[in-house]
Amino acid sequence: MELSVQIKDHLEGAIKGEVKMTRADGRKDNDQLREINITRDFTKYAEGSVLIETGDTKVICNASVEDGVPYFLRGKNQGWVTAEYAMLPRATESRNVRESSKRKLSSRTQEIRRLIGRSLRSIIDLDVLGEKTIWIDCDVIQADGGTRTASITGAFVALIDALNYMLDKGLIDKMPIDEFVAAVSVGIVEEDLLLDLCYDEDSNAQVDLNLVMTENEEIIEIQGTGEESPFSQEQLTELLELGTKGIKELIKIQKEALGGKET
Repeated sequence: MELSVQIKDHLEGAIKGEVKMTRADGRKDNDQLREINITRDFTKYAEGSVLIETGDTKVICNASVEDGVPYFLRGKNQGWVTAEYAMLPRATESRNVRESSKRKLSSRTQEIRRLIGRSLRSIIDLDVLGEKTIWIDCDVIQADGGTRTASITGAFVALIDALNYMLDKGLIDKMPIDEFVAAVSVGIVEEDLLLDLCYDEDSNAQVDLNLVMTENEEIIEIQGTGEESPFSQEQLTELLELGTKGIKELIKIQKEALGGKET
């Protein structure tokens, strides 16, 4: 009887707004990032290598330096940064077939790899690289929403390590990046504006938006969709403000992972 009264009081309090409901993954606040961990030098051979964990989403980001550039840049003494993205077969609850087995990349995979490449190229001076290419490989080993945004955030740290390698080896004469970049998801779920959506929230979102932004709050890319109905300009502004808050926190974490180094 006592337990029933407690449940009744809790429900009545929630209706009145006195009890704060937790999010799908247990977070208490709508503007709270998932726990973020960035582990550098995660693999042995890549010039830059990171494991980024955002809640239960885990992505390995490797940055590899190679001689040569795509044909359209040959002879221009300019470098290139490009990305590949893949999700391991058992990164999700049920096994997915490797796309290499199907010999065809899904439209989603192609979209994400282009997004990662664009995001990183936007903040690097390619002329400094000479005719060298930096390959960014993002492999999702466990997915719980936000794999593309985690890939960009982790790949940036791997890219910085690869560029520091090039500096140490005398392959470049200065750091070609002067500001950080990170990415985060925001959305509207049951009328609540949420930061850094996990899969359960993302799959039930009325509005789903991914934001890529620099340290100076300059926008690189916005990918936003009204999944069930249009959303207003006022809601867009609120989502961008929420995302900006998350980006600032992510960049602080990136800097801490790099030992407090500035670019």
